[in-house]
Amino acid sequence: MKSWNTWTAVSRSRGWLLAFAGGLCLGAGAIAVSQQQPAPKLAPAPLHTPNDLSTAFRVVSEHALPSVVSITAQTEAKEVAVEGGGGQQLSPLEEQMFRQFFGNDPQFERFFGGEGGMRRQVPRQEGAGSGFIVDASGIILTNSHVVEGADRVTVQLQDGREIDAESWHFDPRTDVAVVRIKIDEPLPAITLGDSDPMQVGDWVLALGNPFSVGTTVTAGIISAVGRGPGINERENYLQTDAAVNPGNSGGPLVNLNGDVVGINTAISTRSGGYDGISFAIPSNMVRWVADQLIEKGRVERSYLGVKLQPMSAEIRRQLGVDSTLGALVNEVFPDTPAAKAGLEVGDVILKFENADVADQADLVSQVEQSAPGKSYRLTVLRAGQTKIVPVTLESMPSDYTPAMQRLNAESKAADPEQTELGKLGIEVSGLTPELAQRLGVDEETTGVVVRGVKPGSPADRSGLIPGDIIQRVGTESVNSVDEFGKVVESADLGKGLLMYLRRGNGNAFVVVK
Repeated sequence: MKSWNTWTAVSRSRGWLLAFAGGLCLGAGAIAVSQQQPAPKLAPAPLHTPNDLSTAFRVVSEHALPSVVSITAQTEAKEVAVEGGGGQQLSPLEEQMFRQFFGNDPQFERFFGGEGGMRRQVPRQEGAGSGFIVDASGIILTNSHVVEGADRVTVQLQDGREIDAESWHFDPRTDVAVVRIKIDEPLPAITLGDSDPMQVGDWVLALGNPFSVGTTVTAGIISAVGRGPGINERENYLQTDAAVNPGNSGGPLVNLNGDVVGINTAISTRSGGYDGISFAIPSNMVRWVADQLIEKGRVERSYLGVKLQPMSAEIRRQLGVDSTLGALVNEVFPDTPAAKAGLEVGDVILKFENADVADQADLVSQVEQSAPGKSYRLTVLRAGQTKIVPVTLESMPSDYTPAMQRLNAESKAADPEQTELGKLGIEVSGLTPELAQRLGVDEETTGVVVRGVKPGSPADRSGLIPGDIIQRVGTESVNSVDEFGKVVESADLGKGLLMYLRRGNGNAFVVVK
């Protein structure tokens, strides 16, 4: 019988544990992290006896603990689309009213998902994880899954102070996030060290706030390097036997020099808790991602546009690969840099420019950190012959992978073409040809579409419902979300806001007050 392990992200998630099935993922590289105010260095003491080791653990703990923080992430109650449908959930009264306008028009079913709708109410949720300060000005590193999707992030310092984060940016592909807090005094920061020298058998300490019991230190050794258990799309984990549990996510893994060599991110578990194996994102993978999140709020990558697979000894023999190096091309996606360069299924990429390609993870790392728009030479083994294939890299599309698609979904709240106007309690979007077709109106119709109405809001009390097309506010025509927003923001809601809207086959004036 085939057995399955569950890989659990070690935040105390908002109502559930995040579980992942095993699979193939690719690793990453690293460059220097931004640190305007560097952390103090700790000089390691020589170890001769067991008591010396105990003393080393104590010294490293005292050095690292002040920089460790606890993170609470909250999401407000909201309606979300059920997978497989994009309709809006209507109350029985709203549905009765709306069907009067639509009649038996099939567009009602297409837009609202039919009886019962295709949306569900998600209650307010709260999750907890850990993090660590890498810059005295208030820059904190943690896991993406700790803060991803949060409406509010609160950081608790070691002295008990709780500070609401002013911003947080995350990269689901590597599970790295940067949280910023604003504070008038310098904070104790810890150095993001070099993970490359870490070897099996090296002692490490894992710090964090498991189960929200308070900051905790556990000790163990590096039990493996270069692990890729299939938790995230970009992996090259340090494996350790230091005890890590839900709530430890985002906390530091520290060597005996007092430097952070990894971010605790996941455990292998059948019980839901620590079963003896945990994983940390190497600090050298974190640097390049963290630098971009700090500077730009997002990660920009180059890409080839191929699917890669590992090579067994038999595959290497069949393909004539006489070393342990190389990345095998399993698929070439159309209209990508790889397709334009003429790469083929079955090619084994041996070098990127002058650098050897150790495996598929190494190739992805080299490509992602290279400049888009620039030509690079690939050394390829094809049908037993070595060829040089020039390829011009391009920026990776924002929806290229599932993790990036999820990131896009999280950032839609900041999209100027779809925004929730808290003043009114509605979410609106531009009237695209596709939406016009769904609503059964001609493409010449103008206005903005109500996509959601917050229960109890002014819009809700005034009778606005999803699917309404707002064409005029006061005496101003509104043809875009930007125009609508400007009119609403300048209006005095206390005096009432007159809206002219289209609903189904009819039109109506509504006063929102």
